[in-house]
Parts: sequence; C-alpha cells; structure tokens
Amino acid sequence: MIAVILAGGKGLRLWPESRQKRPKQLCNFTGNKSMLDETIDRLLVAGSKRIVIITSEELAPPIQELITRRTDNDLIEILSEPQGKNTAPAVGLVLSRYLGNNSDEVLGIFPADHHVLNSEAFNQSLERAMQAARHNHLATIGISPNRPETGYGYIEKTKWEVANLPDVYQVNSFCEKPDSSTANAYLNSGQHMWNAGIYVGKTSVLMEEFRKYLPDVYEKMILGFNEYVNSYEELPNISLDYGIAEKSARMAVVPADFGWSDLGSWNALAELYQHDEDMNVCCGNDVIMLDSKNCLVKQVDKAVVLFGVEDLLVVESDDIVFISQRDRSQDIRQIVEALEAKNRHDLL
Repeated sequence: MIAVILAGGKGLRLWPESRQKRPKQLCNFTGNKSMLDETIDRLLVAGSKRIVIITSEELAPPIQELITRRTDNDLIEILSEPQGKNTAPAVGLVLSRYLGNNSDEVLGIFPADHHVLNSEAFNQSLERAMQAARHNHLATIGISPNRPETGYGYIEKTKWEVANLPDVYQVNSFCEKPDSSTANAYLNSGQHMWNAGIYVGKTSVLMEEFRKYLPDVYEKMILGFNEYVNSYEELPNISLDYGIAEKSARMAVVPADFGWSDLGSWNALAELYQHDEDMNVCCGNDVIMLDSKNCLVKQVDKAVVLFGVEDLLVVESDDIVFISQRDRSQDIRQIVEALEAKNRHDLL
C-alpha cells in the first residue's frame, strides 16, 4: 500500500498553538512527536511501503525539514498543491503521479491530524479495508461512536457484508453532522459510525470513480502529473467525500474501535487527558487551580494560576495568552479572521 497523508490544513480551531507556519500537524500535542510524525510512524508499522504527503507550497519547507530528520526519509515523498482545492483534487495529484504504475496498487488516504490509542486494532481495521480494496471496493473506516457527537459526519452501514469479508459492510448512506437528537438516534441504532475521512482503494478503482463522478478532474489527471499541476487552478474545489464517496456504488465500510480522536479543537484534545474531580484538564507541568471548575489549560513556559473561575479555555503560548469561554472553542476561527482583518500577522 502507498499511504497518502493529507497535510495541508491550517488547524485554525487550535490557535494559538497552531499557526500559519506551524499548523497543528506539525505541533506536538500528545507526546514527544508531531502529529505528522505519529501518523507516518503508524502507517509504516501498518505495512505501507511508501508515504506520500500532500501539503501546500507554504508548508512544504517545514515538512521537508521534519522529514529530513527521519532515518526513513527515503520512503517519504512530498507533493505540493499549487493552491488549496480540497481533498479530491489533492488525491488526484497522487493518482496523476503514479498513473503509469501498477493499476492494482492500493492507495490509502489518511488525514495527518488523527490520534490513535490502539495501533494493533488500527492495523487490523486497515487490513480489512485493504482486503475490501483488493476486491475492487472503495473502503472507508468508520469509527464506532461512544457518545452522541454532533461535530462529525456519520456513515450508515447496511447489514450486508461485502465479498464474504467479515466485518466489512456495504454503505447505505453518508450523513451530515447531526443535531443532538439525531446524534442520539445514531448512537442507539448500531448502524451509524463516525466518518474518519480514511479511504482505501486500488489505483484503477479510484481512477474509474473519478472518471464517473469527477470527469473534469479525471480529464486533467490522465494528461500526466506536470499537466495536472499546471491546470490545478481550473479544478473544482470539492472534497473526496462529496465528489466520490457519497455517490459511489463501490463503497464499503469497516466498523472500527481503536481509540480514535480527530484533534480538531481544544475540547477534542482535552478528551485525551485526565480531568480532576472538578472536571479541570491541565496540559502542562506548571498549572495551579483553586476553586475552579471545568477549565482547560494548555501551558508551556509561564506558570498559569486560575482562581475562582469556571468553564474557561486558557492557552499559554510563547508570544500570547489566549482566554475564552470553553464552550466557544469551536468558534476560534473567528479570532483568526479578526486578527487577519487587523493585519496582526505576527499573531498568526
């Protein structure tokens, strides 16, 4: 399998830790390595023979610097998008690059910003997805929900297994992010899973699905890599989910539970840490809280002391201290937009 890592995102909801020149995939949130490093490690252990990282032209230099420090950098290639066009054209970049290679080659497509607790369970789920791909299905991995989450899209499976493969099911539908009552219904149905944005399929199958559902992109791909790059501005801005997965009759889903987290916000990050008896979460070694409840603190250098407060998000970075109501963590991109309007690029 060639593993394709989508690493062009900005991570605005994790500002101020995530910045333009060091977005979240280059940050260390959960250990001693960046999220991108952890993703590469996970995919190599899972048996990927090559890693292709797709990112923006702006992020290619820092990612190249990160890759150069790795002893396995000969297995890793970086492809730069001329401009951001969402995930379908980004995958087309890889397909056009490997168009002349074996059409039975399996590609796995993975976001760079996921956290996995159980690597062995991840490997088993990925192997089932690859088996489905070898039977000419386009497979995705669905995360078994443990709560009524409104921040994720969902995949609804049927009761029918595909190609006589155990625990690999036909997809009935892709579902938009639900309201709370619908999320509760999904949780209780046993048929719905979180959409993790992971796809596995043969090059030939992916090409055929692009031909059917995104012909404008396909026509550019078959011209070859250089022509595809040169025509990138003409391509539609569309995700692989909307452009292909929601339309394809080849979709199969592997239900999985491997301690998955999509680290898309501060509250998502907080779920990886233990909380105290007052539901406070500390990410740092020098945080003191007195008479405070349900606060989340990310501390790096300066000591942080909270007294008599509730429901706060506090992020201490090298050049800024950010404080907000914790339940507004999904809205942080508004702060980034305001800083852009004020030309405070030093804080971005």
